[in-house]
Amino acid sequence: MMNNDVIEIYTDGACSGNPGPGGLGIVMKYKDQRKELAYGFKLTTNNRMELIAIIVALETLKKENSNVVVYSDSKYVVDSINLGWVYGWVKKGFKDKANPDLWKRFLEIQKKHNIKFVWVKGHASNRENNRCDELAVAASKSKNLLIDEGYELSKKGGGLEL
Repeated sequence: MMNNDVIEIYTDGACSGNPGPGGLGIVMKYKDQRKELAYGFKLTTNNRMELIAIIVALETLKKENSNVVVYSDSKYVVDSINLGWVYGWVKKGFKDKANPDLWKRFLEIQKKHNIKFVWVKGHASNRENNRCDELAVAASKSKNLLIDEGYELSKKGGGLEL
């Protein structure tokens, strides 16, 4: 991958309460272009926000087979991918694993690109990761929160009234 032909994606998720109101922040950079995205959700978890941020960023890409580097402070997501855990979960039908709806969605979109995942320390010196955190926290506190249907529907079956 040539450096100027790489799309850099920074993502972060935030959740107040876990589960509780959540948000995600994304910074996408390609050459001299920059795009920021943020969405807030009424009821979700931190891990779901981390994973949805990456999915939304990848789904935003217009060209398939893009060279992408995703920077995330989520060990849950980065290790699940880089250490291959998610592929074992697929073989076991995601039995007893959280967020199968999102992992299946991720596996579909990741096939379309050449992606490298890099873990970055959260709340540290990474400017773009810190910006994503600001976006995610602000989105979680916004008035027009979205519904994380995958989370809320999975909890309804468990007797939780929403």
